[in-house]
Amino acid sequence: MKIIIIFGNSAVGKMTVGQELTKITNLKLFHNHMMIEPVLDVFGKFDVDVINKLRRVVFEEFVKTDLEGLIFTYMWGLDREEDWDYIKSVTDLFTDSYYVELVTTLEERLKRNKTENRLKHKPSKRNIEESETRVKKYDQYYRLESYEGEIPFKNYLKIDNTNLEPNEVAEIIKKEFELK
Repeated sequence: MKIIIIFGNSAVGKMTVGQELTKITNLKLFHNHMMIEPVLDVFGKFDVDVINKLRRVVFEEFVKTDLEGLIFTYMWGLDREEDWDYIKSVTDLFTDSYYVELVTTLEERLKRNKTENRLKHKPSKRNIEESETRVKKYDQYYRLESYEGEIPFKNYLKIDNTNLEPNEVAEIIKKEFELK
């Protein structure tokens, strides 16, 4: 069973590319906010332990199915050992792992932060001023873009999607990894 990890900075387009990839493959999308939003609603705060426990249930149950694979979007702090460990714990559940890093400029991410699709699926982003502050803050606190040669995985692709539509990025991923 496959897992495609789409990672990158806040508002880079992970979920939107994942949505497009589901349209042209037999993969299902499990985007980061599918667990974040309910935890925010119930607990009133971002609780990474609860979010990770809930995600774990989804991953463990998914691998028991006969489905083709899963697309998972994640904001991976590449300077945080615990994030590397988390990704390993997730990919260890699957037989085939693929990694797609999306990158674009802060200016572009701030534009994307306000898109209708993002706001529809991520209620916690609807206060644009607060959301923009978080986008900028994450750049100061975490390293969310890899260094050249840092990602050691065989099935890895880095895409600057600044001037690409999400469906074009999805086609690149499908072709590169020969996805069905």
